[in-house]
Amino acid sequence: MRSALRTAIACLLAVALVALFLRNADFAKVWGAIGSARMDLIALAVLMTLATYVVRTQRWQYLLEPLGPTRFGMVFRATIIGFAASAVLPAKIGEFVRPYLLARREGLSATATFATILLERMLDLVTVLLLLAAYLVWFDPGMAVRDSALFEAIRLGGLVMAPAALGVLIVMFLLARDPARSQAWLGFAYRWLPGRAASLLSRIVGRMSEGFGVLRRPERLMASLGWSFVMWIIIAAETWVVALAFGIPMPFTGAWLMTALLVVGVAVPVPGGVGAFHEAFRLGSTAFFGAENDAAIAAAIVLHATSFAPVTILGFYFAAREGLNVKGMKQMTREPVEIEAGA
Repeated sequence: MRSALRTAIACLLAVALVALFLRNADFAKVWGAIGSARMDLIALAVLMTLATYVVRTQRWQYLLEPLGPTRFGMVFRATIIGFAASAVLPAKIGEFVRPYLLARREGLSATATFATILLERMLDLVTVLLLLAAYLVWFDPGMAVRDSALFEAIRLGGLVMAPAALGVLIVMFLLARDPARSQAWLGFAYRWLPGRAASLLSRIVGRMSEGFGVLRRPERLMASLGWSFVMWIIIAAETWVVALAFGIPMPFTGAWLMTALLVVGVAVPVPGGVGAFHEAFRLGSTAFFGAENDAAIAAAIVLHATSFAPVTILGFYFAAREGLNVKGMKQMTREPVEIEAGA
């Protein structure tokens, strides 16, 4: 019942966001813009999407290395399946599906593998913030800002999130560097919990510390951060290429600013960022790069399709080969903790 309620809320939110996105659309002009877009650039954007998942896989293997050996093919399939699940199911379910699936296939701890996903998200946040900072500090914006309040909000958001991300990374580093001391720091929490719950929390914290193991190896961490920059530069390039396909005068470095907006859109808990991703692109391209509203709407629709459709199709193909369906994916959101509890 609770899951059905969450799904209903997510769907209603997505509908509201799509309505917001399309509120001033002239559908004939939107369709005309899609029909006249450069298909060669859109095809290039699809290839860029697939390239990002190869890079994601390589980076995840670097983060997983302290937990044990993994096969590139299996890590790639788990990554694709996880992102496909998040594209069609609410609450970012894929972030639980892919670590559990990989742990089951490669004999790793599910909780420790999930910890590497948390580390991934922090690396993503740090990378996007650094690209945003580079754009704001060193590069000519190359735009006539129509909405200065939005621009200042983005600047302020970056200033707030940067120390927050740094703080989370420090906590992860401390957990990885000295698990015993971390357990001691959490001793006060254990005293307030029933014995079974305290024991479970202690095991989970210990497994999470294992998942942050790459932080004990600076060279592995720097390699992971390097792959993060490669991945996000490709993502920004895809945004830029789609903008060019629709004649939107966005400089390549301007796509770094757009990427920060799109990350916020994708973070909204609706399947595949539907509505939120679209509105983030429309808002940014019209406010910062002088795009016409209907061209921005058309470009947003196509960018979302090139970003999510290939991985969703491929992900459900891989899931079928693994014997997984949507119900099985939802079950995986609970199984990792249950397994650790029984360890």
